[in-house]
Amino acid sequence: VSMENKNNVTEFILRGLTQDKTVAKVCFSLFLVFYATTILGNLLIIIIIKTSEQLNSPMYFFLSYLSFVDISYSTVAAPKLICDLLVEKKTISFVGCIAQLFAGHFFGCTEIFLLTVMAYDRCIAICKPLHYTNTVNKHVCGWLVAASWVGGFVHSVVQTLQTIQLPFCGPNEIDHYCCDVHPLLKLACTDTYIPGVIVAANSGVISLSCFVVLIVSYAVILVSLRRRSSEGRLKALYTCTSHITVVVLFFGPCIFIYMRPSTTFPADKMVSVFYTVITPMLNPLIYTLRNEEVKNAMKKLWSRKVKRS
Repeated sequence: VSMENKNNVTEFILRGLTQDKTVAKVCFSLFLVFYATTILGNLLIIIIIKTSEQLNSPMYFFLSYLSFVDISYSTVAAPKLICDLLVEKKTISFVGCIAQLFAGHFFGCTEIFLLTVMAYDRCIAICKPLHYTNTVNKHVCGWLVAASWVGGFVHSVVQTLQTIQLPFCGPNEIDHYCCDVHPLLKLACTDTYIPGVIVAANSGVISLSCFVVLIVSYAVILVSLRRRSSEGRLKALYTCTSHITVVVLFFGPCIFIYMRPSTTFPADKMVSVFYTVITPMLNPLIYTLRNEEVKNAMKKLWSRKVKRS
C-alpha cells in the first residue's frame, strides 16, 4: 500500500507551546535570546578550539563536535517554535514533519553518544594517564566521533521508518510545538501499542543505558581521584562536574519522555523545551565558565582581535 493511499493527511496543525497570547510574547522574547545565545556560544567554542594551540587534546576535539551538534539540534525545533509563538495558525507539512522528526532524533541521539564518548575520554585520562595518549589517539577520536554520527543515523532511520508506515487518516492536530514520535502515535488510526514499545526500546533504552554508563564512568573517576594530589584532584573535579551537569540536564528529560510506552503527559512540552532549547544554550556556558583552559584561550583570542584592530 502506498503512503498516499494510507494517508489523507498532507499537513499537521501544531497546537504550540501555549494558547495565551501574552505568555506567547514573553516566550518569543526569551526563546529568541536563548537561541541566539546557543548559536553564538557554541560557535565561539568551535572557533576557540580550532584557533587555539593549547586546546588540542581529545576532550576539546569532542567538545567542538558537541557544540556543532548542539547548534544543529537546537535549529531543528527552535526557529519554528519561535516563529509559531507569534502566529495564530501553526502548520507543518507531512514531509516537513517527518523531516523534523528525523533530524531531531538524529542530532539528539548523536549528542547522547558524544556525551558517552566524552565520559570514556575523561575516564581514561584520569584513571590511566600514562596510557592516555596511546589509547585515545587522533585515529581513535575520529572513529569514536564517526561511530556517534552513525549510531544517531541508524536510531533516527528506525524511528522515522516506523512513523512513515503508520496510517494518518483522521485528526491532524498535534498537541506539541514540534513533530515527535509520541504525539504522532496519538494521531495514527491504528493500534500503536507495538510501535510505542519499539519507541521505548529504541529511544528509551539508548537514553537509559548511556546514562548508566556515564554515571558509572564518573563514579570510577571520582573514586580514582583519591590517589591524586589536591591540585590535580580539584582540576579533574571541575572538569567532571561540568560534564555531569550537562549529562543530567540532557538525559533527565530524555528518559522522562522516551522511557515509557505511547502515552503523552501535559508536562511533555515543557520538558521537551528543556532539552531542545535550554540545554544546548547551557552547554557552552557550563564548559567555559568552569574551565580555566577555555577561559585563557578566549582571552588570548580576544587580545589578538584587539591588537589587530
